Amino acid sequence: MTPTLAAPVDDTLPVVVVGAGPIGLITALGLKHYGVPVTVLEEDDQLSLDTKAGTVLTRTIEVLDRYGAAVPVLRAALRMDEIGEVNRATNTAAPSVKMDVLAGETRYPFVLNIPQNSLERVLEEVLRDRDPQALRLRTRVTGLVQHPDRVTLTVTDEHGTRELDARYVLACDGGRSSIREGLGITVEGKTLEDRYMLVDLKVDLDVDNPRDYPYLAYFADPEEWMILVRQPHCWRFLFPLAPGAVEPGPEELRDKALRFIGDVDDVEVLGTNVYTVHQRVANRWSEGRVFLMGDAAHLITPMWALGLNTGVLDASNLPWRLAWVLRGWADPALLGGYEAEQSSVAIKGSGQMAENARLAMGGADGAERESTSGWGWAMTRSLLGVSLDVDGTGDWSMVKEGEPQAVRVGDRMPDVAVYGIDGDETHLHRLAGDSFVALHFADARRRPTLPVGGTPGLTHLLVSRWDAPHDSGLRDRACFDPGDRLRKRLGVGEGTVVLLRPDAHIAAIAAWSSGSDVAEQIYDRIVHPGSQATTSESQRLQEVHS
Repeated sequence: MTPTLAAPVDDTLPVVVVGAGPIGLITALGLKHYGVPVTVLEEDDQLSLDTKAGTVLTRTIEVLDRYGAAVPVLRAALRMDEIGEVNRATNTAAPSVKMDVLAGETRYPFVLNIPQNSLERVLEEVLRDRDPQALRLRTRVTGLVQHPDRVTLTVTDEHGTRELDARYVLACDGGRSSIREGLGITVEGKTLEDRYMLVDLKVDLDVDNPRDYPYLAYFADPEEWMILVRQPHCWRFLFPLAPGAVEPGPEELRDKALRFIGDVDDVEVLGTNVYTVHQRVANRWSEGRVFLMGDAAHLITPMWALGLNTGVLDASNLPWRLAWVLRGWADPALLGGYEAEQSSVAIKGSGQMAENARLAMGGADGAERESTSGWGWAMTRSLLGVSLDVDGTGDWSMVKEGEPQAVRVGDRMPDVAVYGIDGDETHLHRLAGDSFVALHFADARRRPTLPVGGTPGLTHLLVSRWDAPHDSGLRDRACFDPGDRLRKRLGVGEGTVVLLRPDAHIAAIAAWSSGSDVAEQIYDRIVHPGSQATTSESQRLQEVHS
């Protein structure tokens, strides 16, 4: 029942990732997962030691799982099933975000707290274990020249200046991206007057001074809002600095923290970081064979953990597309879907949600909390509610409302379990780890005829609450769905095919009958989209990828 993993890409030139922050490292792990040769270039002599982002949302955990990195990250992190919100001025608590309501949607009904520098160390170890030569420190990109079939980078390292050829270049080099600047790509948006300060404190709020705060709590206050984060080895406080304010010293920071948590002895400041807050997005995300990712493409107000985790959505979307193109399974035009889908998520999705959250924390007029409840609010805050514009209709969303509802094209597929011939429980995201999967819903007793298969990158499976009879010829291609649990959750009827992409988003939902190859036709249109592009777009892609 599990799709066969494809052979590695037969290509001597790597895809080069510039920047070894979390997005660069996760992208590299994604490329390795799909068998794509990859080289990561980092100009510093070690990964960052700065105190930065510290919360990993559920959708990011799923991406890490697909790329084989979830387990070591989980071991290094602190799990939490609740996100708290408190109006400090009135001392009233808003309803918490309870993550346990997601138990039927994901294998990870929680979010994680882990300092970004700790996350990077774990990702680095996983990458080095998988490919000891992939990460090259002390290597700076000083120029690039694009050719029809490759990109030539000029790099400077401890041995001097030389040239390095790449099949594609992925710029994960941060908000001040030199790659983006070299391409002449501009960013649009604004820089906020307020700055944010992160403070890591060693303080006992469990035994000697029990406070029983959620491990992630937002204290809204028009005078002085604060975010409290329980990290594996400390408590982290985040608060705004007024325009022009002088960075506070250790004693002032200690007093500020005590105003929120009350009188507590033995408070030690472990580290601080002040950073400028931007709300900016690149006006285009690619130029030829070079693509922008993460902060190089979008700088998002770091509220609700949407900065780092939105970048991971980029790292979920682009690697499989590159793999399909490099394997010869898809036209280069498939790569255009990356920006088409992710830019709207960054600009009008995460960006607007984070900015609204920032304003609401300070009690600004007109800043309203999204109108969601239990399940919907948890789906939204965990980024499981992201629905991509996969078919170019402009229909996408970052928000889920109400209770579980029928899925739509573009939605992230609920990670429901089905059962194979050996009784093994297999989750849908694992089935689509390295393949499009067409799920054909039909009565197995009627011996429906599935497409023969053999189309590279596409697997056909039957889903039925009736176990496939032994003489049906379907037992090794059938998923047993007791009680129609999966079909009911998706909200589809028998005689439906649901096409699932490798990134676990739903590519299509269509009527299907025995012997029909509708899934093959839809898949072909997805991976060979050139004929559907506009003339100018088609010409541009031909020029870039000839």
